[in-house]
Formats: sequence, structure tokens, C-alpha cells
Amino acid sequence: MIIEETVTTCTLDSVSTLGCALAILIAGRWLKGKFKFLKKFLIPSPVVGGIVFALIMLICHEYRIVSLTFDQSLKDLTMLMFFTGVGYLASFRLIAKGGKVVVIFFLCTIFLILLQNLTGVGIAALFNKNLLLGLSAGSISLVGGHGTSAAFGPELEKLGLTGGLSIAITCATFGLIAGSLIGGPLGKLLISKYRLEPEIDKDHSEEKKQAAADVSKKKVGEMEISSGLGYLIVAMTVGSWCMSYLKTRGIVLPGYLGPMVIACIIRNVSDLMGRKVPMHAVELCSNTALRFFLAFALMNLHLWELKSLALPIICILLLQCVMMAMFAYFVTFRVMGSNYDAAVMCSGQCGFAMGATPNALANMDTVTKCYGPSPKSFFVISIVGALLIDFVNALLITAFCRFLV
Repeated sequence: MIIEETVTTCTLDSVSTLGCALAILIAGRWLKGKFKFLKKFLIPSPVVGGIVFALIMLICHEYRIVSLTFDQSLKDLTMLMFFTGVGYLASFRLIAKGGKVVVIFFLCTIFLILLQNLTGVGIAALFNKNLLLGLSAGSISLVGGHGTSAAFGPELEKLGLTGGLSIAITCATFGLIAGSLIGGPLGKLLISKYRLEPEIDKDHSEEKKQAAADVSKKKVGEMEISSGLGYLIVAMTVGSWCMSYLKTRGIVLPGYLGPMVIACIIRNVSDLMGRKVPMHAVELCSNTALRFFLAFALMNLHLWELKSLALPIICILLLQCVMMAMFAYFVTFRVMGSNYDAAVMCSGQCGFAMGATPNALANMDTVTKCYGPSPKSFFVISIVGALLIDFVNALLITAFCRFLV
């Protein structure tokens, strides 16, 4: 007599899915409070809770206990909201304010994105694997981080990469840790080897401190939140209409691109007209959407799909670490002037190009506390890492996907 093992499948509606995402966020925040290394490497709370949830689901899958499927509508909505917020950050006026230094560092980072993708695709080709595997372990997960990984993972799966979301999220988590481990030591090496010292600009330093104090004092009320949501919804609506129109013309692009571009246009037209977009409220709404988006995405993380790809993924990521360190040491440092500020920028670039902008700021904070201030580095990294690079990275990833498929 043969007894067939059956698995109970539960389908969660939108409300239950939202409740599950909230539980993941709460659990992640609690775990970060308990384990210091999670704070040290700046791993986001949704990622912490989501990985724990994914491990529980892995056990349930392996022992055939239960299978869960989730409503995807909220994930898609929060993804659109997050990328629309990225579009509002792309202010041409801020780019111009940064001058030549910002432009040079921005171009340098674009070149790094191309190298990350070419490195990943090249190693995937050597292992005779789907080339999209290399892309998922390239700028999608490294420069892009968990937000871009969660957005492009399902797209990679649609294009034929099994487990695309799981691969990208796993690589992004590795990148967060690697970026923190590489950045500080690299900055210290450059400063010690070339005996670099900071150029203290007291006026600019005081200006930055005052700006930071103003932001910390600023409070967001009901009207500001409503206004921020209004700006996001307008760009999402118009952008979605544009994408639908392009689709009727046979032009198929990722759905978030339209809202992101429209948001960029609204921001820069507002700047030209002297009207202020409520950026503090927009960022608050966008960041909240990102937290829930990550939770929704990680709820669909299928770790059992990674078994056959462990070796090529490890090889790609290790080579990415070596390439990142060498690029910062031999290219970024020299292009940015071979001075103290350039060394601090290198430590920051390792942070956001392997993980996220908070990693970059943490790396630079560690270096500057030891050797002295570098306000220029913080300004450049903030403009490029937090405002510009996600926008360009998304466009380059889309181009790579269309070329590889």
C-alpha cells in the first residue's frame, strides 16, 4: 500500500497578505534589536524578517507541511509607489549644484554598473547557465539592493530564469554585508598608503550640520502626508497611462518606468517654476512603501530553487567583491583626484555599489571619525547613491534584459 504525501495549500487574500507582511516587519525589527551584527551591517528589518520567514517556508516545503500563496496586487502597488519616489529624487538642479565632481563620480559609477553586469554575465556563460543569472548577481542586486532585486526578480522569472527573485534577494543580502566589510578597510588602506589628510572646509561643514538639524526638526503632519501621497498617485496614474499607450504600440517596458519618468518630469518642472515638491513627505511615503514591498517580495522567496545554482552564484559574488575593491582602488580613487576626499568616496562607493546608500554613509562615517571630516564626500555619495544611480541602473538593467533575451 502506497501512501501519497499531500501538501495543504493555503491561498491568502489581500488583507491576510498585508497582515503577514506586517508580522514580517515587526519580527525583523525585533530581531535587529536582539542581534547587534544585524545593525552593524545595516541589514533592513524587512530583509531580516523576510529571510526568517523564507527559512520557515523552506522547512515547510521540504517536509511537505504547508504551501502558501499570496495576493500580488499590494506588492505591485507598493513597487510602483517606491519607484515613483525614486523619480521625484532625480533633481537636475541638485546635480548642477554638485558640479563637476558629482558628474565625474556619477559617470564612474555608471561604468561600474556595466562592469558588474558584464562580470556576472561572463561567469554565468562560463558555467553554461542562463545569462540572466549573471545579471541577477550584477547591478540588480548589488548597486540596486533589495528594492531593485524585489522589483526585477519576478521580471527575470518571466524571462526564463527560474528562482530569479530568490537569487536576486540572496545576492543583495550578501552585497550588504560585503559592502560593509570592504569599504572601511579600503579607505583606511588608501589613506595610510598615500598619507592623506583632510582639507577642512569649516563653512561648508557648518552648512551641512545646520541642514541636518533643520531636517531633524521638521515634522510631517496629516496635510503633508496627504500632499506627498497626492504627488505619488498623480505620477503613478499618468505614468501607468503612458505605459499602457506604449504597450498598444508594441513597446513593452517594465511598468514602473512610466511613473518614475513622470515623477522626474514633475520634480524638475516644479524646480524651474519655483514650486516646492513636498519631498520630505514623498520620501516618507515612498520609504514606507519600500518596507512593505520588500516584505511582500520576500514572502515569495523560494530558497529551494537555489540548490542547483549555488556554485556559480558563489563564484560570481566573490569575483564581484574583488572587482569592486580593484575598481575603487585603481579607478575611482584616481579619477576623483587621489586625495583624502577621493579615499573616503571609495569607501562609500563600496557601500552603495555592493549594498545600499546607508552602508556607504556608515563606511564613510567610520573612516572620517578616525581620520577627519570629508563633507564633500558625503554630499557626492548622497547625490549619486541616493538620488541618481537607481534611476540610471533601472534603465541599464532593462537594456541588458532586452539584449540578453
